[in-house]
Amino acid sequence: MNERLATRMIFFIAGLVTAAWAVIVPFARFNTGVDEGVLGTLLLCLGFGAMMAMPVTGALTSRFGCRAVIVAAVAVIILSLPFLAFVSTPLLLGVALFIFGIGIGVTDCAMNVQAILVEKNADRPLMSGFHGMYSAGGIAGAGAMTGLLSLGLSIVSSTLLILAAVFMIFLLSYRKRLPYANPAEGPAFAVPKGTVLILGLICFIIFMAEGTVLDWSAVYLVDSRGISSSLGGLGFAAFATAMTAGRLGGDYIVQRAGALVVVVAGAAAAVAGFLIIIYSTPLPLLLSGYLLIGIGCANIVPVMFSQIGKQDSMPQMVAVPAVTTLGYIGVLAGPAVIGYIAHHASLSHGFVFVIALLLMALLLSFSIRHLLRPERQA
Repeated sequence: MNERLATRMIFFIAGLVTAAWAVIVPFARFNTGVDEGVLGTLLLCLGFGAMMAMPVTGALTSRFGCRAVIVAAVAVIILSLPFLAFVSTPLLLGVALFIFGIGIGVTDCAMNVQAILVEKNADRPLMSGFHGMYSAGGIAGAGAMTGLLSLGLSIVSSTLLILAAVFMIFLLSYRKRLPYANPAEGPAFAVPKGTVLILGLICFIIFMAEGTVLDWSAVYLVDSRGISSSLGGLGFAAFATAMTAGRLGGDYIVQRAGALVVVVAGAAAAVAGFLIIIYSTPLPLLLSGYLLIGIGCANIVPVMFSQIGKQDSMPQMVAVPAVTTLGYIGVLAGPAVIGYIAHHASLSHGFVFVIALLLMALLLSFSIRHLLRPERQA
């Protein structure tokens, strides 16, 4: 196994456990008996955990290396995820989500640090492929959880089986994770500015759209569209399938069409997907909407991360955590905001809010068109 494959496997693990949580959400809500508003507040705990961990991840990888940091973060995920499936009080769910969020935040930031280093060593585009494995993990996680539940297993048993698979994959890729990272440059954390700020804002919007699908797709299908709870994970599975297909061919697509075209067309496709799920009822149409959202969002974030690795306005070990943190504010704010909107109006109204932000991302991409010229993606 080489470093590229090991990097793909950690992205796969991150997608797998995130999708598992997407399927757990309706069960967590049932176990605690909370409404949409309270659930939205509890989801803030996951975001807060990630937000607290991400800004220091760059410094941690510089000091201890990518391998050690990723090992610790995945251990936190493995230990915390089972609690999300069976805790019965809002307080315990909030605590478990906070700890789970720390593990997710550190893993996501550290794996992107490693991905940029591996891509630079390879001297050719690899980022979309790495992020494609995250999406592949999403397909596997949503599909496996849905299949296990359909076979009659409990949510706790299904979660433990998924984590057993995670542990095995993690052991296989251990030795080829990078034992180093770039040396620390500048402060441990810096606020993104200028072009880096715009890259971060676009990531913020796309992460918000992805977080909306992650945390609310199953609830929307089950509660608003009357789909069986055992099939609630199909929305995220469709989204992840489309995102995987788009990302696995993403480097070729960006090189041929240009980064600006990919970002603009992607945002437009995601808007169309949200409109379909708002105005449709049949499951096939709903799933087609999630497919469009996945296709649209697929390569926008990888394009942004590739530019972070190439820009020279901020040191890489500062820029990556800073932009990752800004992007994940979308994960922090998005699901919670959607929950509040759903509580006072409906989930459909929450999706309209996401549509407005996607249109903003489309406009922001034109302000950095000089950075997104096709030749920069060669």
